[in-house]
Amino acid sequence: MEENTTRVFDNEKIRREVTRGKYGSVFFASSFRGANAEYASKLLSSFEKEGLLVRISQGVYLKARKTRFGISYPPIEEIVVQIAKRDRAKILPTGATAANMLGLSDQVPMKTCFLTSGTARRLNLGGRTVELKRAAPKNFAYNNEVVGILVQALRSIGAENVTEDMCAKIRTIMKEVPRDKGLDEDLSLAPAWIGKLIRGQMEL
Repeated sequence: MEENTTRVFDNEKIRREVTRGKYGSVFFASSFRGANAEYASKLLSSFEKEGLLVRISQGVYLKARKTRFGISYPPIEEIVVQIAKRDRAKILPTGATAANMLGLSDQVPMKTCFLTSGTARRLNLGGRTVELKRAAPKNFAYNNEVVGILVQALRSIGAENVTEDMCAKIRTIMKEVPRDKGLDEDLSLAPAWIGKLIRGQMEL
């Protein structure tokens, strides 16, 4: 009897939190303080069937806005930030995603990719795939996040593919980065050719 009463309480509490939650909110079974995680997981699955939530990964649900054109998803980075916060993890865009974010490439990657210090996941946002790849701590050791993203972008581009237009963009990016001890440490962490390239653009 007590267990049934608890479940009714959990049901009402969790449903209330989900229905009152903002569009773009991400929910896990562990999102509801005091509720049984196993039961919360079953409730979230049932809410998906009701159309209250969209499952974007195993055990990860999104409150997405539904329009006459279909489901409207919030910006990918907002979703990834919420997941990282829940995992107490650091994240960093990598590959073509990093290059596109910094304007070094105008191609929007079909698969958006982030490095994470937390749990590796693959998210399905409609027709788009977002991959969270678990990476070593050294990838998140940069003092300035922009430098860390730039290093990831240049890794994917390759030294032989860096153009004059990209160099001009790097000069613009680095004008916003403080030239201090933290920057020197960041450039020493980067692969040698990337550190040399960035320093070269800063001197022009």
